[in-house]
Amino acid sequence: MRESSRPILVTGVAGFIGAAVAERLLRRGQEVVGVDNFNPYYSPALKRARLERLEALPRADRLFQCHRHSLEDAEAMADLFRNSAPEAVVHLAAQPGVRYSIENPAAYIQSNLVGFGHVLEGCRHQAVQHLVYASSSSVYGGNRLLPFHESQPVNHPVSLYAATKKANELMAHTYSHLYGLPATGLRFFTVYGPWGRPDMAPMLFARAILTGDSIRVFNHGQMRRDFTYIDDIVEGVLRCLDQPATPDPDFDAEQPNPATASAPHRLFNIGNAQPVPLMHFIELLEQHLGRRAIKQFEPMQPGDVQETAADTAALEAWVNFQPKTQLDEGLARFAAWVQAHPQFLA
Repeated sequence: MRESSRPILVTGVAGFIGAAVAERLLRRGQEVVGVDNFNPYYSPALKRARLERLEALPRADRLFQCHRHSLEDAEAMADLFRNSAPEAVVHLAAQPGVRYSIENPAAYIQSNLVGFGHVLEGCRHQAVQHLVYASSSSVYGGNRLLPFHESQPVNHPVSLYAATKKANELMAHTYSHLYGLPATGLRFFTVYGPWGRPDMAPMLFARAILTGDSIRVFNHGQMRRDFTYIDDIVEGVLRCLDQPATPDPDFDAEQPNPATASAPHRLFNIGNAQPVPLMHFIELLEQHLGRRAIKQFEPMQPGDVQETAADTAALEAWVNFQPKTQLDEGLARFAAWVQAHPQFLA
């Protein structure tokens, strides 16, 4: 646990992962400054509910503040960094969604590229001690060598969303190299759990199962995913936050490892390391919800990949991270939350 009189800035604080990270930070007594734009990509009511949970935590009145800004607003972000003077930044805000990036590419360019540039500038000018930022398993794109390892090249993204996440990794490395900014990029693998995003498969499936609608099962069910429970993700994020990136003393510029650098920049997979068939995921969810799904099998969608699997050995070596939550246990908790919060299924 880090000790500092300066706050931690969490971007996307009303989002699924952002709210969960902020909660853990507040519970361990750290001051958190949050920022979110509450955009309507999915229900702002769910985002407000997550924020209300944070505001109800003990000592939140003096440890937590939230600002409503968009990352693309250069002046607002510069003011936020200047006024809050954060010790570290956990950057989780982004325009999410693989399929939506095909329909609305401009949103990704503005939020994920322009917005991330403003975050990097804020870190540089306010001498931030560590930037932890969200990347994605989607950067592996067309790679078929499994499990995915950070040393593999990621030169074949199959969606604009994935391309922006790879660009974030390159941008962060550049700032680490030029300005000595310690930065750690985390490639998240299919995060699920209570308070999750309604545009992702777990919530879409749960809603359809409970309402009797059909679920769309892409690639005719021939998919595998490395589903990772939210609590495990948060644990990994905080462990990385507490151990700032350092240059790799063994970095070889003639045979460069994409995951490390001579600059203080590191990349890690963060996943469950136990990929499961999509149909097995659906079966477990049916069991915990007590209802059968009506399945509508469809072809593979543009921008999707057939399988993901995380090699997390590097993260385990760096911060002793190991996921703890088995899929059956995580889905039981998720199903219980869904049934207790039907208002977020509308």
